[in-house]
Amino acid sequence: MQAKSPSRRALSVALAGAAAIAALAPLSGPALAQDYPSRAITMVVPFPPGGVADTVGRPVADALGRYLGQSVVVENKSGAGGGIGMAHAAKSTPDGYTLLLALSSITIIPEADKILNRSPMYQLNQLVPIARFTADPTVLAVRADSPWKTYADFIAHARAKPGAITFGSSGNYGTMHVPMEMLKQATGTFMVHVPYTGAGPAIVGLLGEQVDALATGPATVVQHVKAGKLRVLAHWGTGRLAALPDVPSLTELGAKVTFSQWAGLFAPAGTPEPVIARLRDAARKAATDEKVIRTIGTAGTPIQYLDAPEFAKFVAEDARVMAGVVQRIGKQ
Repeated sequence: MQAKSPSRRALSVALAGAAAIAALAPLSGPALAQDYPSRAITMVVPFPPGGVADTVGRPVADALGRYLGQSVVVENKSGAGGGIGMAHAAKSTPDGYTLLLALSSITIIPEADKILNRSPMYQLNQLVPIARFTADPTVLAVRADSPWKTYADFIAHARAKPGAITFGSSGNYGTMHVPMEMLKQATGTFMVHVPYTGAGPAIVGLLGEQVDALATGPATVVQHVKAGKLRVLAHWGTGRLAALPDVPSLTELGAKVTFSQWAGLFAPAGTPEPVIARLRDAARKAATDEKVIRTIGTAGTPIQYLDAPEFAKFVAEDARVMAGVVQRIGKQ
């Protein structure tokens, strides 16, 4: 048999090597879209159980799992006002198997890192917006047995006794801290901030008389209001809330501040487009899923869905506004 020439032998080696590399390389394009997901997906919720992110995240994870055909497992990874979990998700492998269910604090924390002259835990461009599910104004809640029957009572006390009122939050610069700082600025009052590791622990602190008040999403307090344990004095929206129709907005009451605590789904930047497309489709179905609507609605929160392009614009504008707010708050 005739021996191969050096050039033919080199070509054979090259082709064999290319075939081996191709076999080892990850699938992409239509093939990847067809095969994804082939195993369970982790949804990072960067707060402890019991808060808004968890209230939204769990029914959404259940629905995503049904529409994607694989389990979506919620992992509560709390700390630093949500920063630890958000940073973990931002730095995860961009393969669609680690997702993030974040609150609006995702746009606040990078600016807070600048104010505090610390290395950023993450940057917004490390994450890709997939879908927004909810966007609720925060509400001002106190215990039902507190001396404040109205917002006017509350603010009068804060003005008469600076530092006498304490308020809890999910952490410095989080979605429970920022609206209270905005209220303090608008009313010229001083109240003492007590940070917790998440909304759930902060609400436990309020119920347990460790703090006097807090700002949070309606979904986390409606059940306690119905049970006669908490009272809501006002909210940071512009109209009336469906879950609390008798509660006035701060704008109505003369304090020109608004703040929305929204919840949305993100993936690490660099996640293949076919995977993003599958996630967008599943998220769109989850947002219209009767079980999701009923579960989140029972907690007092309506679905306010935005698909990826609109959500990306929303996040960019929210980041711009929140940067100014954080700069006014300054170092904590």
